[in-house]
Formats: sequence, structure tokens, C-alpha cells
Amino acid sequence: MRRVLPSTQALACFESAARHVSYTKAAQELSLTQSAVSRQIIALEEFVGVALFKRTRHGVLLTDAGHHYAKQVGRWLQGLERDTLDLMSHQGEGGPINLAAVPTFATRWLLPRLPQLARAHPEITVHIDVQTRPFLFADTVFDAALWAGTREQVMRWPGVRALWLMDEEVVPVCSPQLLATAQQRDLGRAWLPVGPEIIAQLPLLQQSTRPQGWRQWFDAMAVDAPRALDGMRLELFSMLAVAASQGLGVALMPPMLIEQELARGDLIIACPEALRGNRSYYLVTPELAADAQPSPALRVFSSWLQGKARDSAAHQRAG
Repeated sequence: MRRVLPSTQALACFESAARHVSYTKAAQELSLTQSAVSRQIIALEEFVGVALFKRTRHGVLLTDAGHHYAKQVGRWLQGLERDTLDLMSHQGEGGPINLAAVPTFATRWLLPRLPQLARAHPEITVHIDVQTRPFLFADTVFDAALWAGTREQVMRWPGVRALWLMDEEVVPVCSPQLLATAQQRDLGRAWLPVGPEIIAQLPLLQQSTRPQGWRQWFDAMAVDAPRALDGMRLELFSMLAVAASQGLGVALMPPMLIEQELARGDLIIACPEALRGNRSYYLVTPELAADAQPSPALRVFSSWLQGKARDSAAHQRAG
């Protein structure tokens, strides 16, 4: 069946003119004449049967339909350009993976490990964009998502397959200097971990997206903590890590997200008692037809990711 598609040249002219809201600037960007851009857009409007621009005395303005179509076309052209560049760079071998990911996990866990993937599989390139909520793969250019959530949440995500990678465990962490003030101890022992009842006396850092986090931890430790809801509120784990390393309080964090701070000694585990939350990390991919297979690059990436998740979990247990 013949596809109903306008010419790529017409779409490129329309997208540029829509972005600049100017035929003149679009012509300059595309190295065309203004009349050539105008002819391409007129041809596109005739093809779709919808007015995309309003002509005014001062230039052009997008119609409502043109504004909506411009966003779709821009995303499509960007994806086509990216895929073309990937094909050119890989000469038909390996390939790219367009990955949506929650920001802190991507920055602090995945990115430090990607050099290992590059050494083992130089034919694979991973592109990463931030996404914190479920989405429809059909509306995006993503091949997969690295996502954090509960089992119930991932089961409600329509049209996907979810591969469990690891559970999330949190422990209290803080700067060595803050822990040294927790209680009187002999020289050389000031930075050793303390019990939950001592943590309850220290200033706490709260994660605004998990307002009950400290209360849940203290309840699990069977410790009375009247100030469990007090303290500075920050949204992201990355913010908590910086605030804790600066001595502003104790943060409740997954050790796998602060590996570098722990290795440098900027942060230490104030109490080794961990709490397993109801959130886990998943590799989410679109559900395929029964006879379809994911791309070779995605299969390799999935296998590599599972191995790194196992290594990370084993390292946490050993620590």
C-alpha cells in the first residue's frame, strides 16, 4: 500500500519556517531562496489540505494546526537525522539505542559504567534523554527506558515489557565531620557507624518526593524519632548527596547512587541498617509482535545491563 507522505524537502522547509516563524530565516538556514521555501510550504498545505500558516502584513504566523504539526514534524526529522548519522557512523554494523532514563540513576549509575560497554561493544552507541513518567513508545523515538517505580506502576504501563534489574535499598549517609559530632567517642572511632537512635538526634535531610522516607526507616528500626519529618527538603537524590557531603544533615540514599562520594570519603554510611523500599529499577521496552525480535544492539545492551545490575547488587551486599 502506498504511503501518504509529503516530501522531506517540504517538511524541512516547514519545520524551519515554523521554528523561526519566518520564511526568510528558514531560507537562510537551508541555503534556499525565500520563494523556494514559500513554494515548498504551499505544496505541503495543498498536500495535507490544511492551512499551516496565516499570511499577515508583517510576515507569517502558525495556525493551530500548523503549531501542532510542527512539533510532530520536528520530532520526526530529528529522529531521522539521528538515525541517519548513526547508520553512517556504524556503516550498517551495531547501531544506536535511544534510551529514556530517570536522571539521577542515569547520571550516577549508568554513565560511569558506559565506558565498559564501549570497550566491550564499540559498535553500540547509547543516546540518553530524561523521562520520569511512563509514555507511549509509539509517540517517541525511544527504543527502551531505564525506569524506577513500584511493581504495580510498571504493570499499569500499557504496551510494554519490563525487565527487573534491581531493588532499591536506602541507608543513612552523611559527611564524616557531621558523624563525628554524633556522640563522644575515642579518637579514631569518631567516624564509625552509629545506631538508629543516634541518627534520630542528628539533623535530617528530607526528599520532597518521598516525605515519609525517614519515618518509614525509623519505624522499621523500632526507634522513636519525633523529628522524623523535620529538616531541609530537596527534590532529587543528587541534591541530597551534595547537601549531605556539605554537612547539612543525614540523607537517606541508595549507596549505588553515591559510589563516587563514598569512594572519595565525602560521604560515609552513618548507620548500616538498610531499608528496602517498594521501588525497583527496570529496563522497559515496547511489546513486540510474537514473531518480532528486538534489535541486536538492544539485546546486547539488555544482557550487559543485567550483568552490571547483578554486580552492583552483589557489591552492596558485600559492603
